[in-house]
Amino acid sequence: MSTHVLRCGDIPVPIALASLPTTQTGPLPDLAIIDELLPVLAADSLPRLIVLGSDAGLAAVLTHLMRTERLHVEVGFVPVETTYASRVYQTATGNAAAKIAVDGRAIETPLIRDDTGTVLVGRASITGIDGAALEGEAYVDDTLLFSGTVATMLISPTMTMPGVRARIRKGFRKRTWVSGRAAQLGTPGAIVTRDGITAERKVPRSTFYRFEQPWLLVR
Repeated sequence: MSTHVLRCGDIPVPIALASLPTTQTGPLPDLAIIDELLPVLAADSLPRLIVLGSDAGLAAVLTHLMRTERLHVEVGFVPVETTYASRVYQTATGNAAAKIAVDGRAIETPLIRDDTGTVLVGRASITGIDGAALEGEAYVDDTLLFSGTVATMLISPTMTMPGVRARIRKGFRKRTWVSGRAAQLGTPGAIVTRDGITAERKVPRSTFYRFEQPWLLVR
């Protein structure tokens, strides 16, 4: 097995990863650096890439693997602290997560992407413009999530099928999660934040859905 660590940003390297080959990149991985690693991993029949970083770093790596049709690469995730993705995928944190990423087994896991071709690993939030209330109508598969005005729409992957779930905040109340294959929103205008990265442009619609291929999560 060929295992390589992608260190995203100035993050302490856990002891369990100290002896492995490591490539340094920014908090949001440089795609050119990922492309340089892929031929090295491809030389092995069981390539494994360990992402040491944030939810946004993991999402960027999976987005690139999806777009380049390399989802056969096993991916371990080592966050320094608890994140939305670490909760979803139950990866632990720090050296405990590193041990899992090195010694664990890869399992097929639903890959959630949106209509921009961006993978979601932890949490997406959708609000109105400039943080205003969100107006519109949203469905999870055939179930109406809301129609009218809410504070925020939240979307998250799930580790098992059907793959995606969504809920709303209305006032100070959080409603129950609704699960399905896809969560769709139509709106006069909204701003989407994916894994902590806020999009610059408003959108009239947003869809998060399970991709046709899973990704290989090391657990």
